[in-house]
Amino acid sequence: MISRRIIRIKVLQVLYAFYTSPEKSINNTEKELFFSLQKTYDLYHYLFDLVIEISKHAEAVIELRKKKHFPTEEDLNPNTRLVRNQLINQLKNNEQLNKYLTQSKLSWVNEPEFVKKIYTQLINTDFFKEYMTTPETSYQADKKFVEQLFAEVILQSEDLVSILEEQSIYWNDDLDFVVSMILKTIKKFKDFSGERQALLPMFKDEEDRQFAKDLYRKTVINHDELKQVVTAYTVNWDVERIAFIDELILEMAISEFLYFPSIPTKVTLNEYIELSKYYSTKKSRNFINGILDKALKALKTENKILKAGRGLIGENDQPKDKKQ
Repeated sequence: MISRRIIRIKVLQVLYAFYTSPEKSINNTEKELFFSLQKTYDLYHYLFDLVIEISKHAEAVIELRKKKHFPTEEDLNPNTRLVRNQLINQLKNNEQLNKYLTQSKLSWVNEPEFVKKIYTQLINTDFFKEYMTTPETSYQADKKFVEQLFAEVILQSEDLVSILEEQSIYWNDDLDFVVSMILKTIKKFKDFSGERQALLPMFKDEEDRQFAKDLYRKTVINHDELKQVVTAYTVNWDVERIAFIDELILEMAISEFLYFPSIPTKVTLNEYIELSKYYSTKKSRNFINGILDKALKALKTENKILKAGRGLIGENDQPKDKKQ
C-alpha cells in the first residue's frame, strides 16, 4: 500500500530530523520512521471512516426531518439513496476496517461540525444532485459516487487539511497519496464483496519494509562517504551554501546508486528528481538533476555501480541514432 516514493519521502523527513536534532540515535530515528509510515496507514483507514460518518450524518438528518412538527411530504418520504449506497454499507461492515479503527482508536466523534460541513459541501455538488435524482440504481453507480466523493470533495477540503495538520504532524504531506490508494482499493470492491473483503496491506511485501530500513540506515552509516561524493561533483559550487534538504536528497540518491543493486539507476534518478519537485526550489531541482547525472556517469566509469537482477533494467540501453 505504501509506495516506495512515500518511503523515500518519509526517510528524507526523518534524516532531516536526525541531523538537525541535538540527540542523534539511529535506533530511535528508525523507530520514528516506521511510526511515520504507520501513521500514513492510519490515515488510509481514517478517511474510509469519514465516508461512513458522512453517510451516518445523512441518516441522522433524515430522521430529524421526520420528527418536525409539520413535516413535508419530502420529509416523510426522503430520498435514501446515499444512506443505502452499497459500497458505503460494505465499508460499514468490513471486518478489517472495523478492527483497525477499533485497535487504533481512530474516530471522527470529536469532529461533528466538520462532518456536517463536508456533508453540506457534498449535497451542493452537481454530481451528488445527479446521483440522487437518476432513476436507475446500480452498484457501479454507487461505487462511482464514492470515488467522486473522495476526489472532488474530501481531497479538495481545506478544512480537512487543517484538521489533519492539527491531529498529526505526520499527515502533512500524505493526503493526496492516501486518497489515491483509497481509490485503488475501491476498484477492488465488487457487488458480491463480503465483510472480509481485503483492504490494501501496509507494505506491498516484506521487501518494501526492508527497503525503508535499509535506505535510512545505509544513508546514515555511509554519510561521510556520500558527502564526499556530493562534494566531488559540486566543485564549482559553494558546498556550505547548498540547501541542507538538497544535500540529503543527493546523499539518498547516491546511496541507492551504490548500495541497492536491485534498483535500476534510471528509477533512482527519476524518483529523486521527482522528490526535489516537492522539497526544493526550481533552481535547486535543476541543480540536483545536474549533479546526480554527473555523479552517476562518473561512478559508472569508476565501476562503482554494481547492479544485478532487476537492477540491470535499462543499464545497457544505448541512445538511438538520430536521422540526419
